[in-house]
Amino acid sequence: MKLRVYLTFHEDTVRQPIIWKLGKEFDVVTNIRTAEVKDHMGLVGLELDGDDDVIEAAIDWLKAQGVHVDPIEQNIIEG
Repeated sequence: MKLRVYLTFHEDTVRQPIIWKLGKEFDVVTNIRTAEVKDHMGLVGLELDGDDDVIEAAIDWLKAQGVHVDPIEQNIIEG
């Protein structure tokens, strides 16, 4: 499954390598589609590719790290 989400990073998370850690902790492929990062916040459009249960666990982990996760409409991509 492929899932596209917006990640919002706040001042306490914007400088941490969270997307890198996500790829190390979970068997998912991360593909940054868009990003805008400033000193005090960041917004990243991220595509995740992997098994459904692994992606769900990865999303839960992101939220536990303090990252706000929003689905992008029509985010499930076939193929």
